[in-house]
Amino acid sequence: MSPPTVAARPVARHGWVQAVAAVLTGLAVMVVCAALGLWAAGAAGLPDGAFVRVVMATVVAAVGGTLELSGNAGALARTGADLTVIPLSVTLVGALAIGAGFLRPLRHRAVASARELAGWAARIAVLWLLALIGLALAARQTFAVNVNNGTLSDLADLFDTAPKVGFTTDMPLTVLFGLVWLAGVLVLALLVVPGAPLPGPLLRFQEPVRPAAHAMVVLLLCYVVLGLVVTLVSMARRGHVAETFAVILLGLPNLVWLALTLGQGATWHGRVDGSFGLPMPHVLDEILRTSDVATLNLHTLTDYDSGMWWLLVTDAVLLPTVAFLAAVRSPARVRAWQHALRLAVAVAVTVFMICLLCRVSAHYGLSLLGIGDLGGGLSGEVFLQPRLWQAVGLGALWGLAAGFLGALLARPVHRRGKVETT
Repeated sequence: MSPPTVAARPVARHGWVQAVAAVLTGLAVMVVCAALGLWAAGAAGLPDGAFVRVVMATVVAAVGGTLELSGNAGALARTGADLTVIPLSVTLVGALAIGAGFLRPLRHRAVASARELAGWAARIAVLWLLALIGLALAARQTFAVNVNNGTLSDLADLFDTAPKVGFTTDMPLTVLFGLVWLAGVLVLALLVVPGAPLPGPLLRFQEPVRPAAHAMVVLLLCYVVLGLVVTLVSMARRGHVAETFAVILLGLPNLVWLALTLGQGATWHGRVDGSFGLPMPHVLDEILRTSDVATLNLHTLTDYDSGMWWLLVTDAVLLPTVAFLAAVRSPARVRAWQHALRLAVAVAVTVFMICLLCRVSAHYGLSLLGIGDLGGGLSGEVFLQPRLWQAVGLGALWGLAAGFLGALLARPVHRRGKVETT
């Protein structure tokens, strides 16, 4: 007589309620982070109740959306502006929240079918699409530019040509890039989180990909935590509380991941000009605020502050540490040279993404009746661009060395699998 069968209970439930919770949680943490950061930066005093709309625009920028800046000062004047910068603090908290919400219903699964994962991701994508459309519609505002007292102010009053600048969103591009961002977050969550279920045909890629990918995420988060500690210590010693919290809540990953590439020897070029800049440490503002394009690398940083050699030391400690972590999570049969190659690829890809995400380009200008110039005294400019392939190449070399060292350090550690002796 055969034993009675017991109806199997669903191990994971991931319906529309769970999808709504994941999307709303991610959206909420991004809005709160952006609002607090902008408030600390002084944006709460913007005219016409524009603060909320600027917060929405910051969230749009954080997920890769496109903002369009415009100017209008009548026939007698012209304005111009452009802005390309990603507030990566907002991006990071949103990615962590949505990634966790995506994986939570799957946490007890070892394997999941491609159809199941696609259906679960599609629910989140539909709700995220609606959220993107709402953000794009809300992120629209026009400001009057204060030209202060003097000739420009008198002319603006006389001809009723007070200059205005505004921003709006490119709806199609915002939706497209926002969905690409979401897809990247969900795929990365499946790749890097130990124990996250994969479809059966993809399980063979788990061994060569997941340990290295997980190590890179650990590396990036370690830099964020370390940067947070250093920033808070600096705030306790020097003050500037509001400015410090603005940096933390808007652009801390921009700075610490930039520091990761600088510690590896990468070179960036940039300039800060005019009366405005982005939240950044004083040392960067001093180096970049020149009449010409400035070079930012370990050499120029240490010329200004000898303590910046710690960037090199930090890389030299953290990269072998995460390489060791990757080696320990890999089967013992994996050779040291294989670890080295996998870490080289992982670090190169990570540096490539950092170079794309941490670029900065911002400019504004005003000209009224030929007084003032879009590139002159009534303008401002901030830009920071990497030597991309130099940075990627150096990252690959660091990954190669760190991966080999990490594999050697992991040899005494007991790991799964058999060691091949041939």
